[in-house]
Amino acid sequence: MAIRPVVGTESGDGAGAGLPASDIRSAPVLPSGIQARALVRRLFSVAALVVVDIAGLAGALYLALVLRELYYGERPVLWGLPWDAEQNWLPFLGVVTVLVFWRAGLYAPRERRAGAGRIVSSLLLVTVITLAFSVGTGYQHSTFGLYVTAFVLAGIVIGLLRASYEVVTADLWRVAGVRRRALLVGEGDRLDSLRRAIGRGRSGIDYDFVGALSPDGIAGLGDVLREHRPDELIVSSVGIEEEELLDLVEEAHRHGVKVRIAPTTAELLVQRGEYVPGQGVPLFELRPPVFAGLDWTVKRAFDIVVSTAMIVVASPAWLVFALAVKLDSPGPVFYRDRRVGLGEREFGMFKFRSMYVDANLRQAGLEAANEASGPLFKIKDDPRVTRVGRVMRRYSIDELPQVLNVLRGEMSLVGPRPLPLRDYVQLEDWHRKRYLVLPGMTGLWQVSGRIDLSFDDLVRLDFYYLENWSIWLDISILAKTMPAVAARRGAY
Repeated sequence: MAIRPVVGTESGDGAGAGLPASDIRSAPVLPSGIQARALVRRLFSVAALVVVDIAGLAGALYLALVLRELYYGERPVLWGLPWDAEQNWLPFLGVVTVLVFWRAGLYAPRERRAGAGRIVSSLLLVTVITLAFSVGTGYQHSTFGLYVTAFVLAGIVIGLLRASYEVVTADLWRVAGVRRRALLVGEGDRLDSLRRAIGRGRSGIDYDFVGALSPDGIAGLGDVLREHRPDELIVSSVGIEEEELLDLVEEAHRHGVKVRIAPTTAELLVQRGEYVPGQGVPLFELRPPVFAGLDWTVKRAFDIVVSTAMIVVASPAWLVFALAVKLDSPGPVFYRDRRVGLGEREFGMFKFRSMYVDANLRQAGLEAANEASGPLFKIKDDPRVTRVGRVMRRYSIDELPQVLNVLRGEMSLVGPRPLPLRDYVQLEDWHRKRYLVLPGMTGLWQVSGRIDLSFDDLVRLDFYYLENWSIWLDISILAKTMPAVAARRGAY
C-alpha cells in the first residue's frame, strides 16, 4: 500500500496551542461511542480467553487423571471417575490460574499479550501453589507424578487452544474489516524503511496507512488529525527535535490518538538501563548483553535438554532425509557451512546438503541476482538448490542438524542467526554487537513475519533480543518457530 503524504497547515489549533474546547481530556468521563465499542471488544476478549484457559485446564487435568489410571492399571478405567475427582479441585485451580495468568499479562490487549513462555512459567507457578496448598491442608496423595503430568499437559493444551484463538480472532477481525488507521511521521527515506519494517499489520490486525507527515508539517498536526482521524501516530524520532516531539505527543493526546515511536538503535540499548542515583542529570548504566553466571547456566541447560530430546525424537526422520539427499544428487549428506559465531570466531554449521556440490564456485556469478538487502545473499529461485533441497528449505528441514552445534556449545537454540563469511565481511562496526552471544538456530528474525526487512532492521531485532532475554522469551520464540516454518516465512 502506498503512503499518501499529507501536508499540515499553520493553525491556531496546532501543536503548542492552549487546551481547546475539543480536547478530549476536558470532556466528561463517559466514554465515546468508539471507546465504548473498544471496551466491549476488550471485555469479550478477556471473557473468551478465560473460558479457553478453564477449558484447557479441565481437559488437561482430566487427561492426567486418565493417564494415571492407565499407568497403574489396577482397575478398568471408568471414564466418569476422573471427572468426579477433578470437580473437587477444578474451582480452586480455575481461580488460581486466572489470577496468575492475569498477573503475568496473559489477558492484556492482543499486541501486549505475553506468549508461550509466559504460559509455561505461569502454569509452573500454579502447580507450585497447588502443591503447597494440598500439602499444607494435609491432602492425601496417591502420587505426586500427577502434578508433573498435569503441568505438561496443561502447557500443551492451553498453548494450542490460545494459538487457535489468536488465529481465529485475527481472521474474524480481518473479515469484519477491522483496521488500525495509522499516520506516519518522519523524514522521507526513514519513512520508507519504517513502512517496510511495520509490515501489513500487527497482532493480527491490518494497518490502514492514512498518510505520512514530514517534520516540517508538525505545526499543523491538529488539522491533519481532525481530517484523517487516525487511531495511532507512528513516529520516527530521527530528524525531529525534542521540543517538536513533545509538542507532537501533546497534540496527539489532545485528540485521543495513541503515539508510538520507532526507536533508534541507541534507544533500544537503554531499554534495560539501570538508573544511577545521585547525579545532576539522569544517568542510566547499560549492562553488557552477555549471558553469564546463572543466566548462562539456565540457557545452556535448556539448550542441552531440548536438543537431546529433539535428536532422540527426530532420529527416524533424519534417516529418511539423509536417504533422500543421497539419492537426489551425488555428494555428502551433511554440509558444514563456515559461519561466524561467538566472539567473531568461525565454526562449521551442520546442515543437510540442499545444494549441488559446486554451489560455492557458482555464487560469484549470481551476485547480480541477489534479492536481499545489506550484507545478506538470498535468491528466491536459486539454481544451485537441488530438487530435494527445495523441499527441505521450504520447511527449514535442512537446518535440523544444527542441534549438533548446540550440543557442541557452538550455537544456542535461540539467538542471533550466524552469518556466512561472505556476509560477515560486509558488516558495519555497529552490527558486530550481535556476536557477543552464541548464535541461534532460530530467533526473532524467523518469527517476526517480515521477509522484506532491511538488514539494519534485522540487527535491531537482535539487539532487542539481547536486551530483553529470558528463558521464557526463548520458549516463546521456539513455540512461534513451528507456525512460522509451516507458513513458509523466509528463513535466513
